[in-house]
Amino acid sequence: MSAGAGTVRVGCAGWSIASRDSERFGAGSSMLSRYATRFGCVEINSSFYRPHQRKTYQRWSEEVPEDFRFSVKMPKTISHELRLRGTGALVEAFLQGVEGLGTRLGGLLLQLPPSLCFDARQASDFFRVLRRRTDVAVVCEPRHPTWFTPAAAALLQRHGIARTGVDPAPVAEAATPRDAGGWCYWRWHGAPRMYYSDYPDTALGALAKRVMQAQNAGQNPWVIFDNTAAGYAVANALRLQQLLHLPQAQPQ
Repeated sequence: MSAGAGTVRVGCAGWSIASRDSERFGAGSSMLSRYATRFGCVEINSSFYRPHQRKTYQRWSEEVPEDFRFSVKMPKTISHELRLRGTGALVEAFLQGVEGLGTRLGGLLLQLPPSLCFDARQASDFFRVLRRRTDVAVVCEPRHPTWFTPAAAALLQRHGIARTGVDPAPVAEAATPRDAGGWCYWRWHGAPRMYYSDYPDTALGALAKRVMQAQNAGQNPWVIFDNTAAGYAVANALRLQQLLHLPQAQPQ
């Protein structure tokens, strides 16, 4: 952990820009390059549903500034279909692709299905395979209550895996992220209606205070808004940036 304040990044799950927000972004040759005029990170969710070629990741990397960072969601074939078992070949193929992002690869997101209970041997085997292949930052979003125990937290920490802080939280402990290597990651999905609801200023202000506390503790907080279904993620992310007094490029 660094001695000084960490770096805060705020962004969205995907880089879609609704027409109502278009004027708040600068010019660019693509939607991603325009998105990157206001945000310093993005979470790639499409990788959960289908694989992307390495050259696709390379192209995305070339469309953003040098200090921009991506987090990439691991495929559902690994997390939901195989449920972390026998995934070595799939992990290798996934990593070969995302490494096309080069230095702009900020980390990986592993979201687990709500039905996946904590199994220490199963989880340890998976993370051991993953860590033999990469030392990139990894954050896990478990959703079954059995993952929110001291034993599960210790296992994640042992393998250098952070845990998301989510809203809405399936259990109270899920609202608070646990960092690993200084990476502290919030995912806000929209509440009360997941993926749709707009967050009020009271909620965003409370989140800003928590993010600043993490930053002042030397962590590097990320906040990703996933309430994209009705297009509120961009507005919420821009408002959080204001509350955090983060520098923002101005549209040209």
